[in-house]
Amino acid sequence: MSTEFDLEALLAARGAERYDLHTRHLNPQLPRMLHTIGFDKVYERAEGAHFFDAEGNDHLDMLAGFGVMGLGRHHPVVRKALHDVLDLSLADLTRFDCQPLPGLLAERLLTHSPHLDRVFFGNSGTEAVETALKFARFATGRPRVLYCDHAFHGLTTGSLSVNGEDGFRDGFAPLLPDTAVPLGDLAALESELRKGDVAALIVEPIQGKGVHEAPPGYLRAAQELLHKHKALLIADEVQTGLGRTGDFYAYQHEDGVEPDLVCVAKALSGGYVPVSATLGKDWIFKKVYSSMDRVLVHSASFGSNAQAMAAGLAVLAVMEDEQIVARARTMGELLKSRLAALIGKYELLADVRGRGLMIGIEFGRPDSLKLRGRWTMLQAARKGLFAQMVVVPLLQRHRILTQVSGDHLEVIKLIPPLVIDEADVDRFVDAFTAVMDDAHSGGGLMWDFGRTLIKQAVAGR
Repeated sequence: MSTEFDLEALLAARGAERYDLHTRHLNPQLPRMLHTIGFDKVYERAEGAHFFDAEGNDHLDMLAGFGVMGLGRHHPVVRKALHDVLDLSLADLTRFDCQPLPGLLAERLLTHSPHLDRVFFGNSGTEAVETALKFARFATGRPRVLYCDHAFHGLTTGSLSVNGEDGFRDGFAPLLPDTAVPLGDLAALESELRKGDVAALIVEPIQGKGVHEAPPGYLRAAQELLHKHKALLIADEVQTGLGRTGDFYAYQHEDGVEPDLVCVAKALSGGYVPVSATLGKDWIFKKVYSSMDRVLVHSASFGSNAQAMAAGLAVLAVMEDEQIVARARTMGELLKSRLAALIGKYELLADVRGRGLMIGIEFGRPDSLKLRGRWTMLQAARKGLFAQMVVVPLLQRHRILTQVSGDHLEVIKLIPPLVIDEADVDRFVDAFTAVMDDAHSGGGLMWDFGRTLIKQAVAGR
C-alpha cells in the first residue's frame, strides 16, 4: 500500500493557522512578540534578497535569517544540487563507510584556510562551537576556556558557558568553569593565562551583539600570548565567515592570524540543510582521535549527510563563480559610506560601523531639548526601545526587515544576503532617511509607537 502525502495541499488547507499553531504548540512568546510590534506578516514566497506577500508586494530582507541566507533564498545552483543528490539515491549515513561528498567538501573548505588540516561536520553553529571547546580541552589537557564580554557563541550548555550575555545564561547554571575577558584587553587575557589552566580563547572577530570589531592587532597579539602559554585560539566565524565581512573569514582582515580551530555554519547551508564545520590543525584532531578505540569519541548522527554536503559544495562553487566575497566588500562599503554620511544630519544617529555586509547602526542621546526629553523617557522605560522604534516602521511602511542587535542595545544590525545590489542599497538608505526624518520631526507616528513600546516595557517588568 502506498502512502499519499500532499504537502502543497496541506499548506493550502492549514497555512492560515500558522500563528495559532505556533501559539498552541511551540514557543508561545514568539507570536505574542510579533503581534505586539506588528511583525506578524504572512510571506508566501521568497527569492534572493526579497520576500513576497499574498498580494505580490516585495519585502527587502536585511536580516538573511540571522545570516543563514548568505546567497539569498532559493539560489538555483544550490536547489539543483539538492535535487541531484536526492535523485542519486546515495547510500547515505551507513556509518561504516566513507562517502566521497564529506571529503570533497572538507577539501574545498580547507583551501580557504591553508594553515588548517581537518574538518568535523555537524549541524549547527552551536554544535561547531561545542566541538571546538571539546577538542581544545582534550588537546591541551586543560579545563578552562576564555571568552569575551558580550560574546554570543550559541545556546547549548557548553556554548552557553562562553556566552557573554547574562540574559541568555540566567536560570541555566551551573555552567562550565569558563571566564570572560574584555574584547581587546590583552592584559586581562595574559592575567588569566598565567594561571596555567586555560585551554583556549574563543572569539568572534566581529561580535554579533552590537557589531563590535576586535581592535587592530588584537587577534594576532592574543594568538601569540595564547601560544606562549600553550593555549589555543578559536575563531567563531559562524556569522562572520563565508564572505560576510568582505573576506572569506573575518580573521583574515588581520595579517598573521592563524587560529587553531575555526567554527563555521549558517551560510554554508545555502539556506536549505543545516550544516556546520569545525576546522582544526592536524595535531589537534589526531590527539582527539588517537586510536581505533576512539574512532567515535566525537560524532554527530546527521553529520556529513549527503544533502548537507551537496549544499555546502554548491555554496562554495557559487561563491567562487559569482565572486560573492568581492561583492560583499563592494556593497558593504557602499552601504556603510552612505549611512555614515547621515551622521551629521541626524543628531539621534551616533555611529555606523562594521565590515563588508555586517553593519551596525547605533543611536545615541540627542542634543536638542525636545528630542532629549523623549529619548530620556524611552531610556527610563527600557534601553533599546528607540532602535525598535526604527525597526518597526522600516518594515511596516517600507517593507524592509531588520533587527535590533541584542537586548538593551540602541543598535540595528544589518546582515543582508550577500547578493544584494545597488538598487537594494538605495532602497534601504532612502527608507532609513525617511524614518530618521520622522524621528527628528518632533511628532509623527514613530513617537506614538514609542509610547506603545513604553507601556509594553513597563507592563513586562
